[in-house]
Amino acid sequence: MKKEYDIIVVGAGPAGSIAARFAAEQGVSVILLEKDRDVGYPVRCGEAISKVGVEEFIPSDDKWIAAKISKFSFNAPDGTEVILDFGEAGYVLERRIFDYELARTAANAGVDILTRAYVNDLLFDDGKVCGVKYEYQGEQKELKAKVVIAADGVESRVGRWAGLTTHIDFRDMESAVQITAANIPVDQNTLYFYFGQEYAPNGYFWIFPKGQNKANIGLGVSGLIGKKKSAQIFLNHFMNKFYPNAPVLTTIAGGVPCAITLKKISAPGIILVGDAARQVNPLSGGGIASGMIGGSIAGRIAAEAVKKNNLDNILTYDKAWADRLGKRHEIFNRIKEGIYNFSDEKFNNIAHAFNKVPYEKRTLGRIFTTALINQPSLLLDIAKVFVV
Repeated sequence: MKKEYDIIVVGAGPAGSIAARFAAEQGVSVILLEKDRDVGYPVRCGEAISKVGVEEFIPSDDKWIAAKISKFSFNAPDGTEVILDFGEAGYVLERRIFDYELARTAANAGVDILTRAYVNDLLFDDGKVCGVKYEYQGEQKELKAKVVIAADGVESRVGRWAGLTTHIDFRDMESAVQITAANIPVDQNTLYFYFGQEYAPNGYFWIFPKGQNKANIGLGVSGLIGKKKSAQIFLNHFMNKFYPNAPVLTTIAGGVPCAITLKKISAPGIILVGDAARQVNPLSGGGIASGMIGGSIAGRIAAEAVKKNNLDNILTYDKAWADRLGKRHEIFNRIKEGIYNFSDEKFNNIAHAFNKVPYEKRTLGRIFTTALINQPSLLLDIAKVFVV
């Protein structure tokens, strides 16, 4: 390890590893600090991602692909199923292996990586972030840098120490729980989504296959719902109804930020990426691909600022993110607010209407158009994100 780096990245999830790699590829010195013992552990994710989202950053590899997805199954409260076929649209990942591979690509680009490094404060010089304080092997240490990239998750402590507002209102945080279970006889090429009051009010329930009859099964409900009835109760009800004897291999629970990007995601000496910046898609709750995009933008901008010796340039990150995905996420958020309060009857009617559409003409854009046909302002939003 060096005594000082051009860039320190805190957190070795997908956003952090990609930020570190994209910075190092431009020839600056980078270190990636991870508080846990292993990169990629523990897994807190549904693990689904589009093929395009993956291959922008790393070639597809069967060693971290649990299932290849070609279809979506939307299930209405009355049991009506709507199937959309996309061809090879995406994957369900083995996140432990996937995250490890992303970190390896960062290492190959020249990034130093230190695990079990618990960042507990920032260093400042004349009001600007200039490094971190961290604990390693029982010792308190300091490490200086020109730029710190915070990829330390929801309600980023690193961002908060820098004076950025990272708090999220509980109403914008989905309460989520997920199990990985065996003996789940579903189509291994299909992502299953369930809607309605019984399974996931103001949210959705999912089954994501993971090969060999395993699946990730979980749900996310709004913070308001979660305060009254926990996500775990909904999950238990679903499993008792459909898969009462399925062995449960793992259980995870936590909050998923389903809101638009923070108003400010950079400040002198610091940039926020991934969940720390609230770069999750607010409609789907998916954050792997968008976090990697945010990380790539941050790594590039930070490295350019260092090389040009103009650190004020990191403040251009907010606009660069907004232009790439941030504005699109605002549209997704409006669509989410238009859909998640639907009654069971509304979901049933949408499914009945969409099943009349010829199979080969079914698209995501068309299903959202069917859902929001009586909300003209949202139809324009749908056109912006689904019509090319």
